[in-house]
Amino acid sequence: MTELLAYGLLVFTSFFTLINPISAMPVFLGLTSDMEPKDRVAVAKRAVVVSLIIVLVFAFSGQFLFRVFGISVNSFRIVGGAIFFVVGFDMLNARLSPIKAKGSEIKQTIKDIAITPLAIPMLCGPGAITNAIVLMEDADSILLKVTFVVALCLMLLVTYLILISSSKLIKRFGETGINVMMRLMGLIVMVIAVEFFLAGIRPFLESLFN
Repeated sequence: MTELLAYGLLVFTSFFTLINPISAMPVFLGLTSDMEPKDRVAVAKRAVVVSLIIVLVFAFSGQFLFRVFGISVNSFRIVGGAIFFVVGFDMLNARLSPIKAKGSEIKQTIKDIAITPLAIPMLCGPGAITNAIVLMEDADSILLKVTFVVALCLMLLVTYLILISSSKLIKRFGETGINVMMRLMGLIVMVIAVEFFLAGIRPFLESLFN
């Protein structure tokens, strides 16, 4: 039970910090500023559902991809750790990664906005996909896999609630408060990145010195 709770907490916190719905709020408001409340809710719901599907597809097909391309899990952990570190560093400096919003994409229709740029790559970027593959690889039992799915769904539910409440939250916390939260989550992402990197490089070092 303790293992399930610890794993579920890791899944929730790692995805929350990588998907970072706090930093998605200003972008979401900018994309939906001229929409009716019901349309804004529809966009948020579609973006979250698309993100869930993409993450689950990569999570459960990760082992197949490893076999097809001859990739080792530890190598993926090392690269994933590097990606997380860069993402976390950008968040620590309270700036959005350049991949997250492009001016040409913001002019899409309501239906397209939910997919691009909100779901891809705002909510479901390289970091989230890498995280899904690595964490699912560590889930060596059915219960852990179920825990992964449940924790991911809960996290995306929180993301949905944050998006539809974004206008109220930004007014309440202000720009300074949002920046502080971004920096804190960036620090957490960098810590997770170091753990991933060490977990990936440790087997190579052990085989080298043993």
